[in-house]
Amino acid sequence: MKKITVTGKTVELAVEEALRQLDVDRDHTKVKVLEEPSSGFLGLIGARDAKVEVERLPLPSEEAERFLAAVLATMGLDEVQLEAKDEGEHICIDVSGKELGLLIGRRGQTLDALQYLVNIAANRAAKPYTRFVLDAEGYRQRRRDTLVELADRIAKQVKRTQKPVTLEPMNPMERKVIHTCIQQNEGVTTTSEGNEPYRRVVISPIPTTDR
Repeated sequence: MKKITVTGKTVELAVEEALRQLDVDRDHTKVKVLEEPSSGFLGLIGARDAKVEVERLPLPSEEAERFLAAVLATMGLDEVQLEAKDEGEHICIDVSGKELGLLIGRRGQTLDALQYLVNIAANRAAKPYTRFVLDAEGYRQRRRDTLVELADRIAKQVKRTQKPVTLEPMNPMERKVIHTCIQQNEGVTTTSEGNEPYRRVVISPIPTTDR
């Protein structure tokens, strides 16, 4: 974190100059007014500028990577690389290296839990909120492809048997993939039931009379 002291005719002008020097927006700084401006006697004697101390706070992405690196080190995964990519709605941090199965866990459960912690750590003092998605060498896309295939296969089964099928518990992101796929599939529909972390998607046939 970098801290500078800047003067200006007004507090606001001093802060603006500090932000320019630090190349950061105000949301990611801590501002302390050291001296208020004074016009002095008759605008001449004792006049002084405002003085502020502006500290650059870590960006959410910096906090996320710092926290993640520390956790991975405690897991014995210190020979990994982190790559953050802004994808608009969220920032994806992809972890690459050896023995990533430990990081991913069963069906991504460890990865999901760590992602949750990363979002908390990165946004403790950040405004606005920044959402992070944690990945491990493309695991999320591979899992998505698997879910798309699953949704298509179960949809065909449900239409053939006219009996609903309840899927295994999934996290919100995975359930969204299933719901989206089924919306594009005529003759079947989806609902969710249960409570987190055991919430499941149910794929059901649409009665002929309701089509």
